[in-house]
Amino acid sequence: MRPRPHTLEFWCYWQNLRVIPVTSWIVTDSGTRVLSLVPPLIDEVLDESSGVRGGDQGLVDVLSLQRRYAGGASLEDEQAFFMDTLVEYQWARDLAGLASSTLDALTKPVIEVCDHYQLVPWRLTPRHVDAYFAGPGKRQAPTIRSKLNKIDHFFAFLEQRYAHEIFQQFGAMVESPIDPFNRQAHRGDFGLRVPPSARATKEFFAAWRSDLPNARKEAVACRDYVMSKMIYISGVRAAELCGMKMCDLHWESGEFGRFLVQGKGARGSGPRPREAYMFAEGRALMWWYVSEVRGLFADDPEHPEAPVWPSERLPRSIEDLNMPVAPAVTPSTLRKALKRASAGHLHGPVRQLFPHLLRHACATHRYEGGMSLWEVQKLLGHEWTTTTVRYILSAQGDPEVASRQSSARATQRLRVDAGSLS
Repeated sequence: MRPRPHTLEFWCYWQNLRVIPVTSWIVTDSGTRVLSLVPPLIDEVLDESSGVRGGDQGLVDVLSLQRRYAGGASLEDEQAFFMDTLVEYQWARDLAGLASSTLDALTKPVIEVCDHYQLVPWRLTPRHVDAYFAGPGKRQAPTIRSKLNKIDHFFAFLEQRYAHEIFQQFGAMVESPIDPFNRQAHRGDFGLRVPPSARATKEFFAAWRSDLPNARKEAVACRDYVMSKMIYISGVRAAELCGMKMCDLHWESGEFGRFLVQGKGARGSGPRPREAYMFAEGRALMWWYVSEVRGLFADDPEHPEAPVWPSERLPRSIEDLNMPVAPAVTPSTLRKALKRASAGHLHGPVRQLFPHLLRHACATHRYEGGMSLWEVQKLLGHEWTTTTVRYILSAQGDPEVASRQSSARATQRLRVDAGSLS
């Protein structure tokens, strides 16, 4: 019968070695983290060439292999092997259909922890992970949970494909440092984002627009203002908005026009294009920006591949080439501009705005204004309604008033249908 995995007998079976007699002692070698076999102390003479009592060739093979581990492979060999496993892991996940941005994010937490300790993954222990994420790597709970899951998935790949080879070459057992004690439990993200009220938001944008002529760079200030308000009107993400091109504007679509954005992909599949809505207010705002503001930047605004929201700072290489397309503004730039504007023009209990809070404000105020949950879900581009519900947790609602209104509507329907009742 074949021995069970993860036992010494199984390892010897795999190596085509004879199973060691039960009379041998098994101890742990702290230097190599592998099992060393120490025979009992009896009056036998050690073989000078092998260091083992004569006659036991199977034990000779095992101890010779252990001595090779104790000698150790070089750190460069382990690092090179680690890089090879990272590349193959990304190849395997690429074959599974993940997007390139997702592939990069899969291995970043592994590299982050290994660089901090200057160790390869199979040398990490749960204590290393505990100390890192409780100290220099401490982040919000969802971020830590995501990183731990990615590290654990990489170790599952190592154990599945390379555990035997790593043990042969480096004498290390592949075991995930994410154990049952430091594994994050997903109990729900209870952080509540409370957006400003509809009135405070309206006053904020009105004050910001009246102050645009006083800006040092008026074109840049107008761009930041229009971007922020379009997030509030249409509910798009900052990254989606920054990636827009002039060819993505479709003035003829729908009643007020629409625009295409690269939405956030689901389950690591990468961005997916989706339609976003301008509404009447957004159409007038976008028309003013495209006709009067967009041409103030250095590139060609009529080029179909030109970004709708260009950066005012062109890299030297692009300036020298005199290219018609400028780089797009980044979400971090928009985030800083919105933070400065909210510090000067936002009043009320909410003192600071950021792009994703404007997205929450869009969902909350639309829902409070009578838009159904399904319509808010479509506006935000969510696949599941449960995701949309988290965006309207601070929506003001009164179940008693809603019940009274529904009863009044039911009574009115009965009165209208009274003439048709027989």
